[in-house]
Amino acid sequence: TEATMPSIAGGLFSAGRGISWLRLRRLQRPLLSSLSAGGGSDAPHLPVVIVGAGPVGLALSFLLAKFGIKCTVLERSMEFTRHPRAHFINNRTMEIFRKFDGLAGDIERDFDKVVSPISVAHFSQYKLVDLLLKKLDGVGFQTCFPDELGGSSAQDLLLENKILMGHECSSIELTDDGILVGASFNNGGRMQERKLHCGLLLGADGARSKVRELAGAIGVLVAHDLEHGEFVLQVPFYPPQQMFEDFSAKVCEQIIVKLVGWEPADIQVLDIKPWAMHAEVAEKYVGCDNRVILVGDAAHRFPPAGGFGMNTGVQDAHNLAWKLCLLLNGIADPSIIQTYESERKPVATFNTELSLENFKAAMSIPATLGLDPTIANSVHRVINSSLGSIIPRNLQKVVLEGLFSIGRTQVSDYILSENNPLGSLRLARLRSILDEGKSLQLQFPAEDLGFRYGKGALVAEDCAESTYQAEDLKHSKRSSGEYIPSAKVGSRLPHMLVRPLSASSEGVFSTLDLVSGDKIEFVIIIAPLKESYKLAQAMLRIADEFELSSKVCVMWPQGSRDVEAKGSISELAPWTNYVDVEEIPRATVNSSWWEMYQVSNRSVILVRPDEHIAWRTEPDMVRDAYSDVRRVFSQILSLNRPQV
Repeated sequence: TEATMPSIAGGLFSAGRGISWLRLRRLQRPLLSSLSAGGGSDAPHLPVVIVGAGPVGLALSFLLAKFGIKCTVLERSMEFTRHPRAHFINNRTMEIFRKFDGLAGDIERDFDKVVSPISVAHFSQYKLVDLLLKKLDGVGFQTCFPDELGGSSAQDLLLENKILMGHECSSIELTDDGILVGASFNNGGRMQERKLHCGLLLGADGARSKVRELAGAIGVLVAHDLEHGEFVLQVPFYPPQQMFEDFSAKVCEQIIVKLVGWEPADIQVLDIKPWAMHAEVAEKYVGCDNRVILVGDAAHRFPPAGGFGMNTGVQDAHNLAWKLCLLLNGIADPSIIQTYESERKPVATFNTELSLENFKAAMSIPATLGLDPTIANSVHRVINSSLGSIIPRNLQKVVLEGLFSIGRTQVSDYILSENNPLGSLRLARLRSILDEGKSLQLQFPAEDLGFRYGKGALVAEDCAESTYQAEDLKHSKRSSGEYIPSAKVGSRLPHMLVRPLSASSEGVFSTLDLVSGDKIEFVIIIAPLKESYKLAQAMLRIADEFELSSKVCVMWPQGSRDVEAKGSISELAPWTNYVDVEEIPRATVNSSWWEMYQVSNRSVILVRPDEHIAWRTEPDMVRDAYSDVRRVFSQILSLNRPQV
């Protein structure tokens, strides 16, 4: 919509227009050589600087800290907002949060857990930020304010693993060794600038991203927390005839009373912020020789319909963190950062289209009631483009408010009544929309869990369907909304409960838990077949050569015994980094893990640290195990990829 939308927290957020990159000169040396210089005066002082301490920036800093990468976070505000903003956390994001030292358990609600080991959740953004800050505190992060750091001469090493509140990214300058970041802050009433030298700059500073800029009374009432009576009201307003300043707390209370039709005794307007609805994806996520990277809302902006913004951003961070870790440890080539863009940008593009469709579906309700927002937008355009130069501002406002008056009449008791033929027809259409589920949706299991990477840090299968096709996803899954688990390359590893086959181990866990949340580790999944063991041995050896942590998971059928699993000891010797597990199929589906996900048990599956499948093959398709596996790991690490 062309209207700016205030949201009233009881809870406006804003987005700038256009996405551009600042043209910067190219570096004289590749990223890896400068980061590997170590100790010299030319080396960057900070490995990573993250701009923005919203959920995406905090999630990214937590992942990097867990993987041993030190970073500094710049946050322009002096305090974290209490505005609810985003509130829906989808299945995939909750799966990621399971490995944030129990974060998912802190926010979980009771939902179905058939296709995932965790449920979706409704949880206001400010509450999520509070929990993320606690998790960061647990891994050694501190929140600091300008008066605690002193002047601009604070040593960079003293800034590691700190969130610098009240620090706004004000300048970016490429050097031969990295990026010189300027951060402006108020120190005792005087504006000063702190300089930070870093190897990588990650922009997670939202829709009005400074990093991106430098480097390139009809309303919707949303219940965020019914138990605590927390709601967000979103209403359109049309500048310049209406201005943000017109929406005082008192005016907002009056809007709420008019919309709900009665006067609640305990309305408390906590926060009011403006925002403009956008649907944009940055042309480039990565720039400046792979040194400046956009994440979350800095890279993409969606309409607030479906909860895609924060969820897509957290998943961006999850995709990026392990790649940064391998890069900064000298294992992967700098061009691995390009795979972040090639994998995540198609997902953002698809989610943009989906959120727009969902927004249009949501608008079908007011349109059915005679409140078509496209009419208001058209009148607003005419007022601004044609009448604005000849009609005084006050008269323009009268014209606009007259239009709103006509709109409000459409939902009056007189018209919207079963006794009124027009009202009766509209109510019948409304019931039909709601009964058929054609209005606003929040859960999209097919899209939340079923997206697949077609090219990037993986080895695509030799078939057309392995390529990421947003249209294929839309037509094959959107019709039913059902998630169809897949073990195809690029897919998220399908969930099934398994049990360790070891006398010393007890309990049941998800296949997703085979992938460590505390270190960068690849997982090789095989069935207990001699030829699969042999290929797994070759993969363990080559992983060692690349200095990659890896382990084998031997997937045994239900009913297997510990004594049978002991065969893995001799088959995988001398390696001991393996686990034998027994499948626990759902009671309603008596199929093996391999059968459920339409893959032969002769398959050997390589899973990345972000739980996505990087390679799938069968032993008889491999001609030279060591040569082929070495090529696979080289491709995943971008070691044979040309520089961009």
